[in-house]
Amino acid sequence: MSGLDPVWRRASRIFTPVLLGFFLAIGYGDSVLGSFHGIIGLILIVAFMPLDHTKRAAIYGWFVGLGYFGWTLRWIIEPFLVDVARHGWMAPFALLLMAGGLALFWALGFGVARALGRRNGAVAWLTITLSATELVRGHVLSGFPWGLPSYTLIGGPADIWLAWVGSYGATFLMLAFACAIVFAVSQSWKMATPVIAGLIFATIGLTVATATTLPVGEKTVRLIQPNAPQHQKWDRDWMPVFFDRAIAQTGAGAAVDVVIWPETSIPALLEYADPWIEQISLAARGAPVVGGIQRREQGAFYNSAILIEGPTTVTAISDKAHLVPFGEYIPLAWLLEPLGLGTLVDQVAGFSAGTGDGLMDIEGLGLARVLICYEGIFPEDMQRGEIRPDILLIITNDAWFGNNAGPRQHLVQAQARAIEQGLPVVRAANTGISAVIDARGNVTAHLDLNEAGYLDAPVPLPLPITPYARMGDWPLALLLIVALAAGVARRIRNNIDPSDRRG
Repeated sequence: MSGLDPVWRRASRIFTPVLLGFFLAIGYGDSVLGSFHGIIGLILIVAFMPLDHTKRAAIYGWFVGLGYFGWTLRWIIEPFLVDVARHGWMAPFALLLMAGGLALFWALGFGVARALGRRNGAVAWLTITLSATELVRGHVLSGFPWGLPSYTLIGGPADIWLAWVGSYGATFLMLAFACAIVFAVSQSWKMATPVIAGLIFATIGLTVATATTLPVGEKTVRLIQPNAPQHQKWDRDWMPVFFDRAIAQTGAGAAVDVVIWPETSIPALLEYADPWIEQISLAARGAPVVGGIQRREQGAFYNSAILIEGPTTVTAISDKAHLVPFGEYIPLAWLLEPLGLGTLVDQVAGFSAGTGDGLMDIEGLGLARVLICYEGIFPEDMQRGEIRPDILLIITNDAWFGNNAGPRQHLVQAQARAIEQGLPVVRAANTGISAVIDARGNVTAHLDLNEAGYLDAPVPLPLPITPYARMGDWPLALLLIVALAAGVARRIRNNIDPSDRRG
């Protein structure tokens, strides 16, 4: 058995962090388990962090990230299964590469924490370093802030922190709480108790202070959910079926104040769409309609939303500004073309980014910031410009992600945007989950996933502007930069411990 001990130790160094990352990820998208798994998961991850070697800490962080992102992003295989014969073989590679690539940010966070602090000092530094790498992950190469640990708080009492410090700041507070617990157990309760008590009492106080009945307006919105599976959505035989279904949903029942169609639900380029627009307007019986469409201008193609206010009248256009990398454009395409990969760039980079502010003045909703699918995952995109909207409007096509976790996680991020901004969110999704969300992040009405139908719901009213909406992520970024600069300066001043040059 003694010969097996080294093998077991090596295996445990891989499987333990992977399982801990998996445990943390379980709560994402689950309002019942989320807060429990988020906090407990981070405490366990910090508790098992190797403290004796920088390289070992970085490797541990990578495996934790691999488990976390591997489970969180499991839906990423679904787009490759739309055409299994051609693309199915790429699905496992896509998941492994995506999870492994994002895990590098966590490896950097854990490794730098150990480099800046010895033993339990590394635990204290992890709050700073992992928060910093998560902030960087949300912005580098256009950013991919999907799966922030703070999203596990949505639906629990601590999600109020997003209104004060945003999703990145709430991740920082979760890490501070977890690191304080571990530090207290291993070092000194006297030093950690103020941090733990302060976060608990502040959360209770903010929850009680904001526990008010949210106002609901007098206007009614109708969300259209045609439920077009991705493998049929652009099939010429099925396109009229889904369009006619959406027309029937638009014209059903009593007239409403405003109608919302999901992303790319109008099956024609805008320049050829007059007959379709006329049908939509007539079915809406005078109500304004926001619908997703593709359009072409001077040879460039845009993924857009249009405001229809009459059979022949399109009064506003909003183009998607934050495109999906490797889905709608190729990052750093100018580097690939000289390498002979111009054909790949031309095939994938089918859309151009819009340049507007995304605002539409819609009777029945007020001033809306229109977000198309992917744009809804970026906290900083909610407040472009000086004007604060009355509502956030998200149109999306989550059919790419099948019946997996993707649509549910996407909905959770829409709830996060509502809490951060103190604004209601109206979300129309092709296959679901279409929903109306109040300014505290509560889902007040919804249509289930893969259900064809329409949803009529009163439009919630906005709350006063939140502290996060006023300040954004700059206070957190400044705090992290100053702390890291101080840590590096202290490290240089004290030099490296001669007894630990390998670290």
